[in-house]
Amino acid sequence: MLLHPETLDLVQHIDTVLASIEGDELQPQVTAELMESVIEIATPVCHTPADVGAELRKLRTYVAGVARDHDLRFGSSGTHPFSLFERQRITARDRYRNLVDQLQYIARRELIFGMHIHVAVDDCEKAVQIVNGLLAHMSQLLALSANSPFWRGEPTGLASSRQMVFAAFPRSGPPPRFRDYDDYAEVVGQLERTGCIADYTHIWWDIRLHPRLGTVEIRICDAVTDVDDAVAITALCQSLVKLYSERHDAGKEIPSYHRILTTENKWLAARYGLEAPVMDLATGRRNRAPVAQLIRRTLRDVEPHARELGAERELEGVRAILSRGNGADRQRRIFNTNRDIVEVVREIARGTEVTEA
Repeated sequence: MLLHPETLDLVQHIDTVLASIEGDELQPQVTAELMESVIEIATPVCHTPADVGAELRKLRTYVAGVARDHDLRFGSSGTHPFSLFERQRITARDRYRNLVDQLQYIARRELIFGMHIHVAVDDCEKAVQIVNGLLAHMSQLLALSANSPFWRGEPTGLASSRQMVFAAFPRSGPPPRFRDYDDYAEVVGQLERTGCIADYTHIWWDIRLHPRLGTVEIRICDAVTDVDDAVAITALCQSLVKLYSERHDAGKEIPSYHRILTTENKWLAARYGLEAPVMDLATGRRNRAPVAQLIRRTLRDVEPHARELGAERELEGVRAILSRGNGADRQRRIFNTNRDIVEVVREIARGTEVTEA
């Protein structure tokens, strides 16, 4: 989020920022998004979560310097706590103009910010089954990353109001379970052949295949404020993909569950965050379990894989989130201190701009 240094409201300065970094080494990793008040940063391909942390800190340090040069601040959160979408300008790019032309109010209202994690997978059939396995963990990933309890200046009572805003988009939410890659390709091909979508990147599922990059793309997470949170969640995602990849290679079944069930758990995580009482789909237990309990069980399952990936230390960051709370918890604590919504954004900016390792 590009922020005014005093009011902390969003400002429409993406073109100024991009013009000022023309020709810089890091320019390709800093891009525009749908609205002129949004800046997107992307790491290069990384091998370990530690590499992700180093790249994110480098990029945030770079953006902080650029922002200061233009008397701006920046912040990372699932929503801006009080800015209004009606006051935002759409970025002058054909892709975004076409998107607004197609989706109208739904696109104009999309003043939300997400964190996307790509994990490479070496086989398309395997990737389909890995996505099926990851569906059971969507509520856990959302609970850990939830960072948008405010919308339009109001406490929403949700840990992730971003999820509710984005739910209005077509082709969003949890993906269906596909039998195999041909099943996936047939569905996407039908959408493309009939002109419903230009290409598969106009499918905005919470987890999707990205065939051009050869990755599984996990999209359910809110944009997080703390780099350490981003690194920890990345370590969890990479370890989970490795877990299911090896199960597939060993010919073992990867459990998957009906979309109704995974969607219900996702809703509970969006509503209650780390205190969500979710269905334990793996055991079929009659009583619901705290999502934090299921996250701890997942950590036990993936710890050997994290060790092999050299990500054991970064995975420990998930336990730190469980101990101190997620971004939504922090935003609420700040707000409840003096009911000052501007102070919430000020703390988001401070947390985002801290780049020391």
